[in-house]
Parts: sequence; C-alpha cells; structure tokens
Amino acid sequence: MNKTPQGEATIELVQYDHLWPSKFEMERAVLQTVLVPWLVGTIEHVGSTAIPGMPAKPVIDIMAAVGSLDASRPAISALAETDYTYFPYRADIMHWFCKPSAAFRTHHLHLVPLDSQRWIDCLAFRDAIRNDQALAVEYASLKRRLAQEFKFDREAYTDGKTPFVERVLSSKHKSQI
Repeated sequence: MNKTPQGEATIELVQYDHLWPSKFEMERAVLQTVLVPWLVGTIEHVGSTAIPGMPAKPVIDIMAAVGSLDASRPAISALAETDYTYFPYRADIMHWFCKPSAAFRTHHLHLVPLDSQRWIDCLAFRDAIRNDQALAVEYASLKRRLAQEFKFDREAYTDGKTPFVERVLSSKHKSQI
C-alpha cells in the first residue's frame, strides 16, 4: 500500500511567500554536501513553492537526481542525520522524505533517478505552470477547492490533482511532437 504518511499535518494552503526560493537555496546547499556520493545531476525546487504566485502548503519540495534507487539507498541513513525522515511512499519510483517529521513538515525531499519518467514529468509540470498564467490560475483554483474538501486527507488532495497534472503533461508532450 502506498499511503502518504499522515501524521497530524493537515492541508493548509498559504499565499505565495517570496522567501521560499531562498529557503530552497539554503537547503540545497546542505543537501549538495550530504548527497554528493549519490548525486548524478541537479537538485531542483519543485512543487507549488517553486511557482511564483502559487498558493501552497508551506513545505519546500525538493527533487534530487540520483543514478538509481538501489545505488542511493545509503543516502537514507545519511539524510537522517540532517533531520530527514524516510517514508517508503511510492518506493518503486523514488526515495521520499519529510523534514523534520510527518506531523510538522518544512521540506519534502524526493530522490529520483535522473531522466526517469518521474524526473521528466515533475520538471515539465513545474515549468508548464510557471510559463502559462492561465494554467497557473486554474491550478491555484483547483488546489484551493481540494484543500477545503480534503483538509484531513493528504492522499485524496494529491489524487484530486492527478487529472489536471496528466492533462498538462499530455498537452506539453503533444506540443513537443
């Protein structure tokens, strides 16, 4: 079963905070040092806090490129020393962490194989929303509605965004053909 760790954290969206990019940069500097044995690419700011003007849960989403999940498994214990808690959520496509706990989250970290479909899709979605104001407005509206409807159910909140994400990625893919 691929349940998101529930803890006690509820879905609380806040207005965009201009400090989110600098918070990401500070965390990237730490992760660059800790993850150096496993990194094969960049460390990216993803999720809604990476999209200027987007309301979001105040949790910085970070995706780091690794060679493979097996090769990066030792990173799990290394990251524990920097307050990242590992959860086997979607363990077939990424190593997923939250910091400092499931109940109080400031950061999510996704170790994802470089050039995997997950890697490609996360960056494509982020960039599509960053570059299309109409999509950004539509996405913000959807997020607000889902946050009200699923305040106590993170998995349902995430699942509710899936059709929109798939539509954006599908149209992005079609435009590249």
